[in-house]
Amino acid sequence: MPGCIKKRILLTTFLLIFTGLLLTAQNNAIQKYGKANVFAGLEVGSKGVKLSLIELLNKETDDADFKILKDTTINTDFISFTQPTYQATLNAMNILYDVAAKQYDIPAVNIFTAISSGVHIQAEKEEKLGWIDQLINSFKYIINEPDRKVTVIDIKEEARLSHLGIIPEARRYKTFLIDIGSGNNKGGYFPYSDTKTFQLFALTWGTKSVANATEKIMGNDKTTENYTNQLSRVLDGAEDKEIVYAVNLSGAFPKSDNIAFSGGIA
Repeated sequence: MPGCIKKRILLTTFLLIFTGLLLTAQNNAIQKYGKANVFAGLEVGSKGVKLSLIELLNKETDDADFKILKDTTINTDFISFTQPTYQATLNAMNILYDVAAKQYDIPAVNIFTAISSGVHIQAEKEEKLGWIDQLINSFKYIINEPDRKVTVIDIKEEARLSHLGIIPEARRYKTFLIDIGSGNNKGGYFPYSDTKTFQLFALTWGTKSVANATEKIMGNDKTTENYTNQLSRVLDGAEDKEIVYAVNLSGAFPKSDNIAFSGGIA
């Protein structure tokens, strides 16, 4: 088959696929969710900005069932704490907020905004907490909502809410959850038959924070071999200082029949 014909076939195939994706996106954009029981969650995580749209099927009860309407992420690597990653994160927040508020017609009161515990922990480590304050203030200015609440989530509360949202009710009091995040690892379990008391499992290391720490000590040697060696050093330090201690402190193994993993890597 001549090369020019191959190119035409490939181009036609690409255009058909692109057109199909464009039509799908347009059809999705038509749907509006201006309902009292539909909510949007916008979270700045260590690796990116996440948007979730959910519909509560019975919001009159504490254990309401819900349906996920949309779930998307824009990766921005905020915890690198550079001007480009800061600007990319701010842009992503604005884009995804507009998706919820304008494209899907979610009322502002039903859009919740938060900064993950992983971001806060990494900023605290590197003395970059000012970046979080600046991000929040700039976002509120751009969307013209000076009174908007942007919650910096406490690690224990984030782990507790993750457990409630992920683990089926039938296994709630028998499961130890480990949420593997980009900035940190957190989880735990409910030691008693209630959701008020939560036993936290927490590490200040995550997939991206480990990678960033490794890259910082590589020096000028950017080979895979050196990366592997430096990665081992970082992980050995984390294991000696935190991992074994955190697992033992949690006391989860005698009390949990199941171990569940969550997070993007899972």
